[in-house]
Amino acid sequence: MGRPVAVVVGDSHDTAFMEAMSARTHVVVSTAGPFALYGSELVAACARNGTHYCDLSAEPQWMRAMIDAHEDEARESGARIVHSCGHDSIPSDLGVQFLQEAACARYGQPCLRVATRVTRMKGGFSGGTAASFLNAMRLRETDPDFDRLSLDPYALCPEGRRDGLDGPDRMMPIEVTWDADLKAWTKPYFMGPMNSKVVRRTNAIMDYPYGRDFRYEETGLTSGGIVGWWAAMRDTLFGRLFLIAMSIPSTRRMLERRVLPKSGEGPSREVREAGSYEIVQVGELPDGTTLKARITGQGDPGVRSTTLMLTEAALCLRQDEERITVGGGFWTPASAMGPLLRDRIVQHAGLSFDLIEGPHP
Repeated sequence: MGRPVAVVVGDSHDTAFMEAMSARTHVVVSTAGPFALYGSELVAACARNGTHYCDLSAEPQWMRAMIDAHEDEARESGARIVHSCGHDSIPSDLGVQFLQEAACARYGQPCLRVATRVTRMKGGFSGGTAASFLNAMRLRETDPDFDRLSLDPYALCPEGRRDGLDGPDRMMPIEVTWDADLKAWTKPYFMGPMNSKVVRRTNAIMDYPYGRDFRYEETGLTSGGIVGWWAAMRDTLFGRLFLIAMSIPSTRRMLERRVLPKSGEGPSREVREAGSYEIVQVGELPDGTTLKARITGQGDPGVRSTTLMLTEAALCLRQDEERITVGGGFWTPASAMGPLLRDRIVQHAGLSFDLIEGPHP
């Protein structure tokens, strides 16, 4: 048997406790969402103490606030702070990096545009995710900058690097489009705006390896024909109605009480084990040549797969510390750990990254 694991109990708002705890370790892993409510003191302490940090955050407003408040401190202390180390946004972020590496190796230049299509998503819904979304809906009512930052595709990029060709990140537009490369209909993907912001931040803070005119989008995918169109439209309308219901305080409270899982609740073990997902990324080079990649994951995406990815991110920050080429500061999974993390999650977290030769089946 291994050594017993010590358990330290404290208050996430106790700055002295957060300071002392972070000073005693090399890497902190945070799963305490909504991070806007429970995570700020911990990030501040890690940035001060030079303690590496990773989390599961998919809260761009909070991430922007943490970057603005603690970037300089993290650079000075050497703390590597890496948000979004779960299903949001590792597959998208590392997938684009994988595809771009392949494009440069094969064609000598990166793809000018990458479209990520979520082709399969099988799993459950956790109470932590629901709590973060509920908090975002409440913030929307009180924070005048909430909608502006949500819509801004470059909101997580550094100052002076927040321009580009991509349009607003609308969470659930009533929009169904045809994907000519994959011969199927697309629909809005709930986490697409979040993942897109992370991918664009990677490009900006790495000094534009994908190019200054790089464009990115992320949607769901159904199938071709009238059946595929109807499935895409049905899901799009349902998503929009759900957002409308969540924006009304009375219906939001009803959904919170009767429908959404509570904090600490989540999918059953059977659902966690049986879950899986697949995304296909289509890259287009300046001359119109396309290159495709497939990223797959085993296990419920939001719980089991996310847990494994987050674990490997923490181990990478510690065990591969001397091989990571960037210093202290706020990074994305791809910009901080890149292929080091990709190798780890392929070996230990059930993910795969493969190029697709020929049409996607």
